[in-house]
Amino acid sequence: MFKIEGLDAIQKELSEAQAVLESLDGKLGSVTFDPGDPGSIEAAIAAMNRMIDDAIGEHGSNSLIGPMAEEMKENYREAIIEKAAEERLKGGDPE
Repeated sequence: MFKIEGLDAIQKELSEAQAVLESLDGKLGSVTFDPGDPGSIEAAIAAMNRMIDDAIGEHGSNSLIGPMAEEMKENYREAIIEKAAEERLKGGDPE
């Protein structure tokens, strides 16, 4: 019979990841910014990063959640920058 060690730790990380994902489902919030003001755009990115950090809480060190959170931050950063560029081209406000 084979004994595989570490399954408990993996199962715990998977459980934590599932709970965090469920808590994030549509609950991060929103940010507003002035598309013509780089400082406002950076503040919106920082606010979104804080929302993600707050949502994952103490689970950031989880080997599944940590990288997922970083990827989410990058995706939101890119989305905010793209939205700001679109609004500047249209000459409007992102709201």
